[in-house]
Amino acid sequence: MRKLKITELNRQSIEEFKKSPKQNIVVILDNIRSMHNVGSIFRTADAFRIKKIYLCGITPTPPHNDIHKTALGAEDAVEWEYLKSGETAIEILKNEGFIIAAVEQTSKSENMQNFTPNNNQKYAIVMGNEVKGVQQSIIDKCDISLEIPQYGTKHSLNVSVAAGVILWEITNKQKPRQL
Repeated sequence: MRKLKITELNRQSIEEFKKSPKQNIVVILDNIRSMHNVGSIFRTADAFRIKKIYLCGITPTPPHNDIHKTALGAEDAVEWEYLKSGETAIEILKNEGFIIAAVEQTSKSENMQNFTPNNNQKYAIVMGNEVKGVQQSIIDKCDISLEIPQYGTKHSLNVSVAAGVILWEITNKQKPRQL
C-alpha cells in the first residue's frame, strides 16, 4: 500500500464543484465565534457537497485569512450567504420546504444514531455558539433536535467536529445521490 499523491485523487476544480449536484442539506451557523471553526465547517461542507451555508449573527464571513487557514479554499467553492439572524435563515428555509434541525441537547432531542432522514426531504442543520450552543429562540423555531451520543465526562463536542459528525451521518444515511 502507498499513499496517493494529490494528483491521483481526481478532485474537482472549484468551477466543476459549483456546477455539480449537491445534497439537499444546508447548514446554518448561528453566532459562531471562531474563524477556524467556520473554515473547518466550510471544508466539511465541501467534502459532503452541502448545498449552502448561512452565516448568521456574529459568525465571521469570508474572505479572511483565518477562515482560509482551515477551509483551504472551500470558502470559494461552497455557496454561502450572510444573514443578520438565524431566525431569518430559518424563516426563509421553512418557506422553501426544509426541515429545520438544531444540533443540541434538548428535552426532545433525537439520538443521531436513531434518526433516519428521508431521501426526498431537504434539511437545514443549525449549529450554535461554541459556549452557549443553539439559542432557545432558535430551538423554538426548529422542527427537530438532533443529539450526538457521548460517553465521556464532557457534555459537548467542538462545533466543527459536531458538524462533521452530523453531516456525515445524514449524507451517509440519505444514500447520497449520484454525485
